[in-house]
Amino acid sequence: MAFWEEKTLEQMSPEEWESLCDHCGKCCLHKLEDEDTGEIAFTRVCCDLIDLKTCQCTRYQERTVLVPDCLDLKQHQFAEYNWLPDTCAYRLLVDGQPLPEWHPLITGNPESVVLAGMKITGYAIKEAEVDDLEDYIIP
Repeated sequence: MAFWEEKTLEQMSPEEWESLCDHCGKCCLHKLEDEDTGEIAFTRVCCDLIDLKTCQCTRYQERTVLVPDCLDLKQHQFAEYNWLPDTCAYRLLVDGQPLPEWHPLITGNPESVVLAGMKITGYAIKEAEVDDLEDYIIP
């Protein structure tokens, strides 16, 4: 069995934890929460620290200091992961779901995320270019 099928997120080594990330970039998209319903809407707007070609943070180790709203997943209860995209490995594993067939840990190919059309490259824009997040909600 693969490590993600044998271990809980809490039991994973730092290397295993980091390998779960498929680098789609969706967690770095700004989200808006409806105060009445709690529904979360994703926008096309991403953090200025993300490299839109690689969908990786350019300042990963210091991101939570540079961007106070940036969350370190390890610092939160796993039950709070409902704001992550429904394709996110962390959220899927917490919900008892398998990794998607295109995930790099399944395919052995980091480009499988691109081939599956899962990266934000191509539709995301940097927050510095935006005035109103509501204008960029993904339907």
